[in-house]
Amino acid sequence: MRVRPVTEADFEELARGLKIVVDEKRWVAIQPPVSETELVERMRERLAEGRLLFALEDPDAEDGPALIGHIDLHRTRIDGVWALGMWILPGARGKGGGRMLLEAAIDARPMDVHKIELEVWPHNEAAIALYERLGFEREGLRRDHYRRRDGRLHSSMIMARLFPEAF
Repeated sequence: MRVRPVTEADFEELARGLKIVVDEKRWVAIQPPVSETELVERMRERLAEGRLLFALEDPDAEDGPALIGHIDLHRTRIDGVWALGMWILPGARGKGGGRMLLEAAIDARPMDVHKIELEVWPHNEAAIALYERLGFEREGLRRDHYRRRDGRLHSSMIMARLFPEAF
């Protein structure tokens, strides 16, 4: 596996992968139904905004997609604070790709970024453990914050990593 910057040529394959994760209704905030076309357009907009987008590639993939994960690092409304979101296809989870994506995003952050934040569903224990191994700390809980299409409310955990060298 390797991580590389996303290009426009990757959008369709990444949209197919993201749709699989969205349709699991368990790991990402995007809710079905969503089309691959909508997801491609979102990626196009995000790249145009100057977001740092990276793909996790499996160059040895024979039976499935070569692009098996994605991370998006982007500005927030607060100077020096950026946020990230990521996903990995079901069959590729637990094999070190998440760590590779996170390390690439951390390494690519602009020098004036003193904090990277994220939100994660509290039930996503594997992701929380990975974030903690890479220096992210739990900052709080947004209790019953997100209303899902079925009417249920979901909480999210806020995590962040500080970069003192940028203070």
